Amino acid sequence: MASFLEQPVLVLNRSWQPVHTCSVRRCLRLLCTGHAQIVQVAGAEQYRTHDFGSWLRYSDVSSETERVHGPRIELVVPKVMVLALYDRIPRLEVRFSRRNVFLRDKFTCQYCERVFPESQLNLDHVMPRDKGGRTTWENIVTSCFRCNTRKANKLPHEAGMHPCSKPFAPRWRPLFGLRENGLADESWSLFLGTARGDARLSA
Repeated sequence: MASFLEQPVLVLNRSWQPVHTCSVRRCLRLLCTGHAQIVQVAGAEQYRTHDFGSWLRYSDVSSETERVHGPRIELVVPKVMVLALYDRIPRLEVRFSRRNVFLRDKFTCQYCERVFPESQLNLDHVMPRDKGGRTTWENIVTSCFRCNTRKANKLPHEAGMHPCSKPFAPRWRPLFGLRENGLADESWSLFLGTARGDARLSA
């Protein structure tokens, strides 16, 4: 059950625009407090919204197999939820942060092209700060400790080290922030405008 509780749920604002994702655990908490409703994505009443009581009744008759079990009840694992009050337009920029750079670069050192755990990664200024380089999306790349030390404050041509991908500011998407190996449920394509089955997360 724990794995189901951590699965991602697509979050829609009150205007049914995708704004983010959250865990099933948080989705059910918002459902119970009345701050959100679950969107049915299967069956004859696709797109119907459910509060806790109607989702419980739907779970009793649904043939869907992914379920969260409690002491006395079981619920179908939700895939999409709509917020009751939040109606802000999704932000159009990805906030620049250490973790978001790692996500953009898929936790891959841009010099040796090896994938590392987050704890073994650092940020590197392609154009060093003491040579006028700025701390921006276009001048920062993910680097492992070894490559970061080797490059030091040299220019790429001086160190003979060039990023394998040109750094860029990622385009905002509701799914930005999920790991590369996390696949969106194919039902999300109904709300994301992607081809069915082609909802892989990317920066």
